[in-house]
Amino acid sequence: MSVTAPQGFEAAGVAAALKSTGKPDVAVVVNRGPLKVGAAVFTSNRAKANPIIWSQQVVQDGVVEAIVLNSGGANCFTGSFGFQTTHQTAEKAAELLGVSAGDVVICSTGLIGTGDEVFRAKVLDGTEQGIAALSADGGAAASEAIMTTDSKAKRAVVSRDGWTIGGMAKGAGMLAPGLATMLVVITTDAVLDATAADTALRAATRTTFDRLDSDGCMSTNDQVTLMVSGASGITPDPEVFAAALAELSFDLAQQLQADAEGASHDITIRVVNAASEDDAVEVGRSVARNNLFKAAIFGNDANWGRVLAAIGTTDAAFDPYDVDVWMNGVRVCTAGGPDRPREDVDLTPRATDLVIDLKVGADAAKIMTNDLTHDYVHENSAYSS
Repeated sequence: MSVTAPQGFEAAGVAAALKSTGKPDVAVVVNRGPLKVGAAVFTSNRAKANPIIWSQQVVQDGVVEAIVLNSGGANCFTGSFGFQTTHQTAEKAAELLGVSAGDVVICSTGLIGTGDEVFRAKVLDGTEQGIAALSADGGAAASEAIMTTDSKAKRAVVSRDGWTIGGMAKGAGMLAPGLATMLVVITTDAVLDATAADTALRAATRTTFDRLDSDGCMSTNDQVTLMVSGASGITPDPEVFAAALAELSFDLAQQLQADAEGASHDITIRVVNAASEDDAVEVGRSVARNNLFKAAIFGNDANWGRVLAAIGTTDAAFDPYDVDVWMNGVRVCTAGGPDRPREDVDLTPRATDLVIDLKVGADAAKIMTNDLTHDYVHENSAYSS
């Protein structure tokens, strides 16, 4: 059920013909309360889609009554017409739900730079259809309606003593961090105020979604939204809730990584013994965005020299001639020099584990990425055709 697993939520996914496939393409999630708390994190890309611009204003007061999401069009770089479309979508949802348009979050995903009267009419029609179809069992349909190049829907549920968190996500390409990395809706029936919700969401996002760096390309539409109904009547310990939210977020992030466009390897980069967490993240991300390394992994080549070349471009504190590197449990480099032969590393499994020991401190970080494949290039060269 994903987003409808917690009490107090209804959802729907309907087909409004935004996609040529005839599959569901508009999703609606509604918070029936008693609380109507909302928090969100957004892409830090300066090029922001109209729904991002709108939704950033919506969440400022910590109140979110509903969220409408469409696939089949990003509504980005569509000028004033596009912003009017977002505004009208919120107004349509508000009218049908009896709430304020200023409490309705809007999300869109799809091709950038397209949008016309036909697109607007379909989004508005889908919003009306979705609200008419709302149910406590609609979470699965909603998760399917937000898919674009995704091969499968991403859903997760975490339950604790008397309260639940549910979530859905979409994303298979343009996965790079900047507060958020994809479209994600998370719901909970725990009792939280707006400050607590915002704090927990940002903490969870920082170590999960923000550490997924599949292809280094940051979208214009990325958003993670948390909606709080309080319907369980239970106020959890803040640390317990934060841990549960991080668990669910990590689950969804792993599902996104596993469905990355054209990927044949899911690569976990663990940087250990760094001088600071920021250094560990910088080092890990330098490898995650190195096309030579990613191409080598695609070819099952344990070319650890590309790892050292990548981390040498960072400002992190370490001695490049005193670094150890492990690939799938085999130490291929020690103290900046060769150790076991690269032929000893089995890179045929999809799961690939890279450990980089900087030997300068006690901090660590984990970055998730994928390899660079022929299929990735093909899929993205033909994306708009």
